[in-house]
Amino acid sequence: MKSVSIIAAAAVMLASSVNAASNDPRECEVCMKVMQDVRDALPKADQKDKPKIEAALAAQCAKDTLSARERKICYYIDPIKRDVAHPFSLGMPVDRLCKRINKSNSEICGVKFPVKTENLEKKDLTKLRVKQLKSILLDRGVECKGCVEKEEYIKMVQDTEHLAGSDEF
Repeated sequence: MKSVSIIAAAAVMLASSVNAASNDPRECEVCMKVMQDVRDALPKADQKDKPKIEAALAAQCAKDTLSARERKICYYIDPIKRDVAHPFSLGMPVDRLCKRINKSNSEICGVKFPVKTENLEKKDLTKLRVKQLKSILLDRGVECKGCVEKEEYIKMVQDTEHLAGSDEF
């Protein structure tokens, strides 16, 4: 009896840790934006027609106004358009759609928009985690060699502020 309760408790802890890991608000954000733009561009009547969905995906990805990250998502989605069109035609929400297609290409949800830091003050940067500060520096193409303390990462983020505007890969 005691072992059953221990197993049940372990299962609950495992389920809660998996659920907490998938609640990142930035997870799949670029994919969700692209899919929502496609859904918004399609008339309601065409949202069930798979060939029209594929054509809308191609049209969305052919736009010149896409950011580099959105183009990267289009690069990943182009070979699997048909696999994307099916759940899209069933009316699946964009967050679930992106998580589903992430199973076929795990890099889809790894593409994230850069963190906006131009209006952040030092007190706002101190609220970020070191992992987020490292991510900002990585997006800027900067490596903080010898950085150990959080304050060193914050100083490096502030010193590389001029690199924040570039969204190209």
